[in-house]
Amino acid sequence: MPRSSATSHELQRCGLLSGLPGETLGKLAKQMERQEVAPGTVVVREGDEDDRFFIVLAGMLAVANTIGPRRLLRPGDYFGEVAPAMGVPRTATVTTMTPCVLASCDRATFDEYVKPLFTD
Repeated sequence: MPRSSATSHELQRCGLLSGLPGETLGKLAKQMERQEVAPGTVVVREGDEDDRFFIVLAGMLAVANTIGPRRLLRPGDYFGEVAPAMGVPRTATVTTMTPCVLASCDRATFDEYVKPLFTD
């Protein structure tokens, strides 16, 4: 499957990132890997050692963990921020319910562009 990057326009729809300057959003977009994911795919699993950060561009996903109620993610939502921000294993399992398009980045990109948004 060919890999492509997300666009600034797609990332702008995510509330968390909407305040980033256009130039910064453009740089982040180039670092974000865009992928199409089939329904029923486990994207992250609770307890796994993985530190990618994800933004939902299209579709719906279910979030389940051992401590809280199940919730839904829709376009503009994000997930996977706890593991890279805190340096801990995954705190939830996220599964696609419909065909989804996700954008994700590695820990270094998260630290540079996204993590500061949580500390402000």
